[in-house]
Amino acid sequence: MSIIRTIDDLHAGYRRFRAGRFLEAQDRYRLLAEDGQQPTVMLIACCDSRADPAMIFDAGPGELFVLRNVANLVPPPADDNAFRSTSAAIEFAVSVLKVQHVVIMGHAQCGGVRAYVDGAMGEPAPGRYIAQWASLLKPAYDNVPEGLEAHEAAKVLEREAIRHSLMQLNAFPFVEERVKDGTLQTHGAFFGIATGVLEWLGPAEREFQPVS
Repeated sequence: MSIIRTIDDLHAGYRRFRAGRFLEAQDRYRLLAEDGQQPTVMLIACCDSRADPAMIFDAGPGELFVLRNVANLVPPPADDNAFRSTSAAIEFAVSVLKVQHVVIMGHAQCGGVRAYVDGAMGEPAPGRYIAQWASLLKPAYDNVPEGLEAHEAAKVLEREAIRHSLMQLNAFPFVEERVKDGTLQTHGAFFGIATGVLEWLGPAEREFQPVS
């Protein structure tokens, strides 16, 4: 696998894609352009470069509707006029694309989660926008046992954040309506970067279980 470090590396990667994977799936790309996208799964994942949903799930073009943000967070429903990219993407996937599943996937060694933990333990904030966004983690952090060192608290919070974001997701009226009528399911997932192990939290499950 080639390593991308420069813009020339990006261009070289594009040429390999164009001559390889794009050529192999050219008919699929053409149909996607003509007929539009019809994914049945939305993935809400972290921006982290080590946890790419398309790679982890070996997905082809048009198969996943992916939203990525810092720490794979879902904000609460709100009626203000703020710019809400995450909420808009969820609304589009659920109400327009009519996806059948929404999966919130967190991962180990999450920098956004660790930034919140460090801030909660008195370390300087990493930046204005990061700190404001990460403040969404506070309710999840309240479920982390007291007295843990920062790295242990972050490990607990990585999974608690997924649970909390699922609760926020299910609070959107258009999500709640489709979950109630049985046309939509919401799930949690956790990816171990070093191990490659994927853990799953189904709609009726209380604990994450490894996917065998």
